[in-house]
Amino acid sequence: MAELVSIRVKPGSRKGPLVERRDDGTLTVYVREPAVDGKANTAVIRLLAEHFGVPPSRVELVSGGTARQKRFRIA
Repeated sequence: MAELVSIRVKPGSRKGPLVERRDDGTLTVYVREPAVDGKANTAVIRLLAEHFGVPPSRVELVSGGTARQKRFRIA
């Protein structure tokens, strides 16, 4: 069954790659890649796949393609 997760992305972060769960249940994802040409989104997909233990093909960006607040479907 698919799960929708809300995340806040911090591209170009020295802290990343890292996934942190916030008090409100959302995730903050820190990636080193810049938010240029989809590089940060690709890095977030790889990191979420690793975090949830699924292949990257099972992680789909649902909304927020160019925003820092995003929603992903994890299948």
